[in-house]
Amino acid sequence: MDRTRTTIESLAHGGDGVTRLSDGRTAFVAGSCPGDVVTLEITEDHGRWVRAQIAELLEPSTDRVTPPCPYAGRCGGCQWQHVAYPRQLAEKKRSLIDALTRIGHIPTPDVADTVASPTEYGYRNKIELAVAGSGNTLRVGFTRAGSSEVIPIDDCMLLARAKPRMPKALSGALRFLMTRGNTEIVRAALRVSSKGEVAVDVRTAPGPFPRSLAARVLSEATGARTVTRTMVRGTGDTRDIAGVEVLAGSGSWNERLDGDRYRISPTSFFQVNTGAAELLRKTALEALGADGTLRVADLYAGAGTFTLPIARMAGEAVAVEASKHALSDLRHNLDAASLDVDIVPGDAAYVLSEIGYVDAALIDPPRSGISEKAMRALIDAHVPRIVYVSCDPATLARDVARLTEAGYTPGRFVPVDLFPQTYHLETVAVLTTS
Repeated sequence: MDRTRTTIESLAHGGDGVTRLSDGRTAFVAGSCPGDVVTLEITEDHGRWVRAQIAELLEPSTDRVTPPCPYAGRCGGCQWQHVAYPRQLAEKKRSLIDALTRIGHIPTPDVADTVASPTEYGYRNKIELAVAGSGNTLRVGFTRAGSSEVIPIDDCMLLARAKPRMPKALSGALRFLMTRGNTEIVRAALRVSSKGEVAVDVRTAPGPFPRSLAARVLSEATGARTVTRTMVRGTGDTRDIAGVEVLAGSGSWNERLDGDRYRISPTSFFQVNTGAAELLRKTALEALGADGTLRVADLYAGAGTFTLPIARMAGEAVAVEASKHALSDLRHNLDAASLDVDIVPGDAAYVLSEIGYVDAALIDPPRSGISEKAMRALIDAHVPRIVYVSCDPATLARDVARLTEAGYTPGRFVPVDLFPQTYHLETVAVLTTS
């Protein structure tokens, strides 16, 4: 097979290294690092671009490091453990600029240097483990990149420490439970707070389940103070939540951000990197510029990550959230902090027109970005200042282009690294209109 010698130029949003072949085609190379001199074997030919693997690493990049994790290269959780952290930060900034230029049609976007996570490992307060097989063939771990194959893991270097090898302990407990009757568990989540509080949630189909046994076994194995069961219907990405059962403890997990205490239910979203989430929140609030006189809306408010500080900064605050589980947490967290906010249940696409004029809005949508209906509602609301918190550069760039067409002017973009060792990135963007 012909092999091509080349130098890796950059990293793509998605994890692969990028280089240009002598015939002009772009090659995406898994496991490569910018600066690597390599020979490649093409594995997929898509015409104008190809996927390739390293046949031989001729000269390793000065930014290449040895991954400390034994699962690196097999588990799909991390893509960049072989890349020095300063280079990761630089590549995330470059990737954001690329998306804003190509998709957002901003010739020279004002992008700040990436804000580094306080810790490069042990930063995650939550991991979700896939469960496959049964009995002696049971596998609990992460899926291999580009595959549904589950790679069993004993430990995860990204998970905050409460006790060693918690994933292995959880795997043993799940194996025991799944031998007791017709008990099928499809996923399991571990949460560990900055204070070491552990929570476990298992996902199953509705139906019979050994509740008391599960509560005891999972608590003893992991040290969890709370154990829950989330029942889901359907398969894959189409699963719907049918209900949540509390098997042990309060049924929720607690974490703090800059002194604010948050109660989080099993199905409520919360940023997985607590230390970096504090930096993200600070960046977003500075961009919002609330001075005690403005009416500010927090759209997709969730459990109140941004709502609580907005309530202190704004003259009046409005929170919009569709999930009933997140709404329950949001109300609890606001009450616990003695803060007054107008809460509007529902999707921003349908309720934005009901909340009246606001001076500014903070928007933290899902990875898919702002829906077409929500975008029309946002534009029709004529909000003078929008602070957009995004977890995907491509959908952010798409939405910025739509808002720019509607008369908004993009300001500074600040990337914040909540996900070291991976290509994922959070960004705070500001858009204004006269």
